[in-house]
Amino acid sequence: MKAVIYNGKEKEIVDKPMPTIQKDTDVIVKVLKTTICGTDLHILSGHVPAVKPGTTLGHEGIGVIVEKGTAVKNFKVGDKVIISCVTACGTCEYCKRQLQSHCKDGSWILGHLIDGLQAEYARIPHADNSLYHIPEGISDRAAMLLSDILPTAYEIGVLMGNVQPGRTVAVVGAGPVGLSAVLTAKLFSPKDIIVIDLDESRLNLAKELGATHTINPSKVDVVKEIHRLTNNVGVDVAIEAVGIEPTFKTCQDIIAIGGNIANVGVHGKPVQFDLDRLWIKNIYVSTGLVNANTTSMLIDMVKNKVIVPDKLLTHEFKFKDVIEAYDTFKNANLTNAVKVAISFED
Repeated sequence: MKAVIYNGKEKEIVDKPMPTIQKDTDVIVKVLKTTICGTDLHILSGHVPAVKPGTTLGHEGIGVIVEKGTAVKNFKVGDKVIISCVTACGTCEYCKRQLQSHCKDGSWILGHLIDGLQAEYARIPHADNSLYHIPEGISDRAAMLLSDILPTAYEIGVLMGNVQPGRTVAVVGAGPVGLSAVLTAKLFSPKDIIVIDLDESRLNLAKELGATHTINPSKVDVVKEIHRLTNNVGVDVAIEAVGIEPTFKTCQDIIAIGGNIANVGVHGKPVQFDLDRLWIKNIYVSTGLVNANTTSMLIDMVKNKVIVPDKLLTHEFKFKDVIEAYDTFKNANLTNAVKVAISFED
């Protein structure tokens, strides 16, 4: 089968053997659609040393089960499924605490510690706790977005940020997860959703998705504009959705007394936390890796059109054009890409 691997220096399309059942809780899926995450770009840049050369990339997608282990109870061959970015055994101490992101026999392993989903077929461990049926009424495009970005934004941004009715929310970074935070924050009826980004096309999309205000730091002073919009109070919730020091600093600069900074971005370097000026403000700072324990609820929200995420998927490619898909996603400032779909279907 064809697969995209990390060869130790860059991505490469290779022929690999078909995956096989290794444990009776496994299934094998034929991948229908997959996508590219910023984490994949981090891997290709050498920032994730745990990824061994030869590993198939990718941790988001949908597929059809073609083989299953004898212990798999909730799924059968032929089922069309969403593949969660987080693998969960369901029985370890962390899974029992709803911290599936730290599962002792799972967590984020697809495209990281084991072969992932940018391939024609993939092995999914702990299938009963790591797959979701795709109900009628959800498109393949929307289903794929439920693998990672929607639960990540909702759990680590919106829930940990304590978004509530009447609160003012700032989303710093209008990438796929930041825009997903806009969509899912609306579930709690905040007073304002302010999106901050340098890319005008993404700011325009944020407005389409429900942002009440947008700020481009290249055009105005962000802190002054936030103070103008909030009567010099600041925002109740600041969601950091980039993963670099300047955006984390922005969150510190605009947070109100008693506010919540929810860090969603993946930081590859240390950042400065100004505790000397923030200790007195009674703020809360949260971090985390998605647990995907809200995926079932989000599926229902998408099925019932409470959340409509389809506009996040801006480009579609066949697998034969996967290198072009990577270039399009990597150069989003030129291509206006948010999420790209890579299809194995004819």
